[in-house]
Amino acid sequence: MDKNQLGVQYMQEGNWEEAAKAFNEAIEENPKDPIAYINFGNVLSAVGDDERALNFYQKAIQIDENAAAAYYSIGNLLFSKDLFNEAKNMFETAMKKGLQSADNFFMLGLTLVSLDQGRFALPYLQRSVELNESDAEARFQYGLCLAQLELIDESMVQFEKCVELDPHHSDAYYNLGVSYAFKENADKALEMFQKALDIQPDHMLAGHAKKLIENNQ
Repeated sequence: MDKNQLGVQYMQEGNWEEAAKAFNEAIEENPKDPIAYINFGNVLSAVGDDERALNFYQKAIQIDENAAAAYYSIGNLLFSKDLFNEAKNMFETAMKKGLQSADNFFMLGLTLVSLDQGRFALPYLQRSVELNESDAEARFQYGLCLAQLELIDESMVQFEKCVELDPHHSDAYYNLGVSYAFKENADKALEMFQKALDIQPDHMLAGHAKKLIENNQ
Protein backbone atom coordinates (compact mmCIF):
# COMPACT_ATOMS: atom_id res chain seq x y z
CA MET A 1 0.00 0.00 0.00
CA ASP A 2 1.11 3.54 -0.81
CA LYS A 3 2.50 5.37 2.27
CA ASN A 4 -0.05 8.19 1.89
CA GLN A 5 -2.93 5.69 1.76
CA LEU A 6 -1.50 3.87 4.77
CA GLY A 7 -1.24 7.15 6.69
CA VAL A 8 -4.83 8.07 5.85
CA GLN A 9 -5.93 4.65 7.12
CA TYR A 10 -4.09 5.26 10.41
CA MET A 11 -5.73 8.70 10.65
CA GLN A 12 -9.19 7.18 10.23
CA GLU A 13 -8.34 4.83 13.09
CA GLY A 14 -7.16 7.78 15.23
CA ASN A 15 -3.62 6.39 15.32
CA TRP A 16 -1.85 9.73 14.90
CA GLU A 17 1.65 8.48 15.69
CA GLU A 18 1.64 5.79 13.01
CA ALA A 19 -0.04 8.19 10.56
CA ALA A 20 2.71 10.78 11.10
CA LYS A 21 5.33 8.07 10.60
CA ALA A 22 3.76 6.95 7.30
CA PHE A 23 3.49 10.50 5.95
CA ASN A 24 7.04 11.28 7.05
CA GLU A 25 8.25 8.24 5.07
CA ALA A 26 6.15 9.39 2.08
CA ILE A 27 7.88 12.80 2.23
CA GLU A 28 11.33 11.18 2.46
CA GLU A 29 10.58 8.93 -0.51
CA ASN A 30 9.11 11.75 -2.61
CA PRO A 31 9.95 15.25 -1.27
CA LYS A 32 8.16 16.87 -4.22
CA ASP A 33 4.75 15.32 -3.45
CA PRO A 34 2.47 18.03 -1.98
CA ILE A 35 -0.13 15.45 -0.83
CA ALA A 36 2.21 14.00 1.80
CA TYR A 37 2.84 17.48 3.26
CA ILE A 38 -0.92 18.21 3.36
CA ASN A 39 -1.57 14.87 5.06
CA PHE A 40 1.20 15.46 7.61
CA GLY A 41 -0.27 18.92 8.25
CA ASN A 42 -3.69 17.35 8.87
CA VAL A 43 -2.18 15.03 11.50
CA LEU A 44 -0.49 17.99 13.23
CA SER A 45 -3.74 19.96 13.12
CA ALA A 46 -5.66 17.00 14.58
CA VAL A 47 -3.31 16.87 17.59
CA GLY A 48 -3.50 20.65 18.08
CA ASP A 49 -0.13 21.68 16.62
CA ASP A 50 -1.61 24.32 14.32
CA GLU A 51 1.57 26.32 13.81
CA ARG A 52 3.54 23.39 12.45
CA ALA A 53 0.49 22.24 10.47
CA LEU A 54 0.39 25.61 8.72
CA ASN A 55 4.07 25.24 7.79
CA PHE A 56 3.35 21.91 6.10
CA TYR A 57 0.36 23.31 4.18
CA GLN A 58 2.49 26.24 3.01
CA LYS A 59 5.25 23.85 1.96
CA ALA A 60 2.70 21.94 -0.15
CA ILE A 61 1.68 25.22 -1.85
CA GLN A 62 5.35 26.09 -2.48
CA ILE A 63 5.74 22.76 -4.28
CA ASP A 64 2.45 23.10 -6.17
CA GLU A 65 0.54 26.38 -6.07
CA ASN A 66 -2.53 24.51 -7.36
CA ALA A 67 -2.61 22.09 -4.39
CA ALA A 68 -6.26 22.89 -3.68
CA ALA A 69 -6.50 20.67 -0.58
CA ALA A 70 -3.78 22.73 1.13
CA TYR A 71 -5.87 25.91 0.82
CA TYR A 72 -8.89 24.02 2.17
CA SER A 73 -6.89 22.77 5.17
CA ILE A 74 -5.56 26.28 5.89
CA GLY A 75 -9.16 27.52 5.67
CA ASN A 76 -10.27 25.00 8.31
CA LEU A 77 -7.43 26.04 10.58
CA LEU A 78 -8.31 29.74 10.24
CA PHE A 79 -12.03 29.01 10.73
CA SER A 80 -11.27 27.24 14.01
CA LYS A 81 -9.56 30.46 15.18
CA ASP A 82 -12.59 32.60 14.15
CA LEU A 83 -10.54 34.28 11.40
CA PHE A 84 -13.52 34.16 9.05
CA ASN A 85 -12.41 36.63 6.38
CA GLU A 86 -9.08 34.86 5.97
CA ALA A 87 -10.79 31.45 6.02
CA LYS A 88 -13.24 32.57 3.33
CA ASN A 89 -10.34 33.57 1.06
CA MET A 90 -8.76 30.14 1.50
CA PHE A 91 -11.96 28.19 0.76
CA GLU A 92 -12.58 30.38 -2.30
CA THR A 93 -9.02 29.80 -3.49
CA ALA A 94 -9.43 26.03 -2.99
CA MET A 95 -12.57 26.20 -5.11
CA LYS A 96 -10.81 28.21 -7.85
CA LYS A 97 -7.96 25.68 -7.82
CA GLY A 98 -10.46 22.93 -8.59
CA LEU A 99 -11.66 21.60 -5.22
CA GLN A 100 -15.37 21.08 -5.87
CA SER A 101 -16.00 18.94 -2.78
CA ALA A 102 -19.08 18.97 -0.53
CA ASP A 103 -16.81 19.77 2.44
CA ASN A 104 -15.29 22.84 0.81
CA PHE A 105 -18.69 24.21 -0.23
CA PHE A 106 -20.02 23.51 3.28
CA MET A 107 -17.13 25.30 5.02
CA LEU A 108 -17.33 28.26 2.63
CA GLY A 109 -21.06 28.53 3.33
CA LEU A 110 -20.54 28.26 7.08
CA THR A 111 -17.85 30.95 6.95
CA LEU A 112 -20.15 33.33 5.06
CA VAL A 113 -22.90 32.69 7.64
CA SER A 114 -20.37 33.57 10.36
CA LEU A 115 -19.71 36.81 8.46
CA ASP A 116 -23.48 37.57 8.44
CA GLN A 117 -23.60 36.99 4.68
CA GLY A 118 -26.37 34.38 4.66
CA ARG A 119 -27.63 35.29 1.21
CA PHE A 120 -24.17 34.60 -0.25
CA ALA A 121 -23.79 31.44 1.87
CA LEU A 122 -27.01 29.87 0.60
CA PRO A 123 -25.84 28.55 -2.82
CA TYR A 124 -22.71 27.01 -1.29
CA LEU A 125 -24.66 25.23 1.45
CA GLN A 126 -27.16 24.08 -1.18
CA ARG A 127 -24.34 22.71 -3.36
CA SER A 128 -22.83 20.93 -0.36
CA VAL A 129 -26.13 19.14 0.28
CA GLU A 130 -26.48 18.25 -3.42
CA LEU A 131 -23.02 16.67 -3.44
CA ASN A 132 -23.50 14.80 -0.16
CA GLU A 133 -27.18 14.16 0.45
CA SER A 134 -26.54 12.09 3.59
CA ASP A 135 -24.73 14.83 5.55
CA ALA A 136 -27.15 15.67 8.38
CA GLU A 137 -25.14 18.66 9.63
CA ALA A 138 -24.98 20.20 6.15
CA ARG A 139 -28.76 19.79 5.91
CA PHE A 140 -29.16 21.49 9.29
CA GLN A 141 -26.93 24.45 8.44
CA TYR A 142 -28.61 24.85 5.04
CA GLY A 143 -32.00 24.81 6.79
CA LEU A 144 -30.81 27.35 9.34
CA CYS A 145 -29.59 29.66 6.59
CA LEU A 146 -32.95 29.37 4.78
CA ALA A 147 -34.79 30.10 8.03
CA GLN A 148 -32.67 33.19 8.70
CA LEU A 149 -33.64 34.43 5.24
CA GLU A 150 -37.30 33.78 6.21
CA LEU A 151 -37.68 30.96 3.67
CA ILE A 152 -39.58 28.94 6.28
CA ASP A 153 -41.17 26.21 4.13
CA GLU A 154 -37.85 25.47 2.41
CA SER A 155 -36.02 25.41 5.75
CA MET A 156 -38.51 22.92 7.21
CA VAL A 157 -37.82 20.49 4.37
CA GLN A 158 -34.12 20.53 5.31
CA PHE A 159 -34.76 20.17 9.06
CA GLU A 160 -37.07 17.20 8.36
CA LYS A 161 -34.39 15.56 6.22
CA CYS A 162 -31.80 16.31 8.92
CA VAL A 163 -33.77 14.42 11.61
CA GLU A 164 -34.38 11.55 9.15
CA LEU A 165 -30.61 11.23 8.78
CA ASP A 166 -29.84 11.94 12.44
CA PRO A 167 -32.83 11.23 14.74
CA HIS A 168 -30.84 12.65 17.69
CA HIS A 169 -30.33 16.12 16.24
CA SER A 170 -32.05 18.13 19.01
CA ASP A 171 -31.35 21.51 17.38
CA ALA A 172 -33.13 20.44 14.18
CA TYR A 173 -36.21 19.46 16.22
CA TYR A 174 -36.02 22.78 18.08
CA ASN A 175 -35.92 24.71 14.80
CA LEU A 176 -38.82 22.67 13.45
CA GLY A 177 -40.69 23.70 16.59
CA VAL A 178 -39.91 27.36 15.96
CA SER A 179 -41.10 26.97 12.36
CA TYR A 180 -44.40 25.40 13.43
CA ALA A 181 -44.86 28.13 16.06
CA PHE A 182 -44.27 30.71 13.33
CA LYS A 183 -47.00 28.99 11.30
CA GLU A 184 -49.24 29.13 14.41
CA ASN A 185 -49.41 25.34 14.69
CA ALA A 186 -48.98 25.18 18.48
CA ASP A 187 -49.58 21.43 18.86
CA LYS A 188 -46.96 20.50 16.29
CA ALA A 189 -44.54 23.08 17.74
CA LEU A 190 -44.95 21.54 21.23
CA GLU A 191 -44.35 18.07 19.80
CA MET A 192 -41.08 19.22 18.20
CA PHE A 193 -39.87 21.06 21.32
CA GLN A 194 -40.64 17.95 23.38
CA LYS A 195 -38.62 15.79 20.98
CA ALA A 196 -35.68 18.19 21.33
CA LEU A 197 -35.98 17.93 25.15
CA ASP A 198 -36.28 14.12 25.06
CA ILE A 199 -32.94 14.01 23.24
CA GLN A 200 -31.33 16.84 25.23
CA PRO A 201 -33.13 17.53 28.54
CA ASP A 202 -31.00 20.65 29.17
CA HIS A 203 -31.91 22.24 25.81
CA MET A 204 -32.72 25.64 27.31
CA LEU A 205 -34.17 27.20 24.16
CA ALA A 206 -36.56 24.28 23.60
CA GLY A 207 -37.56 24.29 27.28
CA HIS A 208 -38.23 28.02 27.23
CA ALA A 209 -40.20 27.87 23.95
CA LYS A 210 -42.30 24.94 25.23
CA LYS A 211 -43.21 26.85 28.40
CA LEU A 212 -44.14 29.95 26.39
CA ILE A 213 -46.59 28.02 24.23
CA GLU A 214 -48.05 26.11 27.18
CA ASN A 215 -48.62 29.38 29.07
CA ASN A 216 -50.41 30.86 26.07
CA GLN A 217 -52.74 27.92 25.53
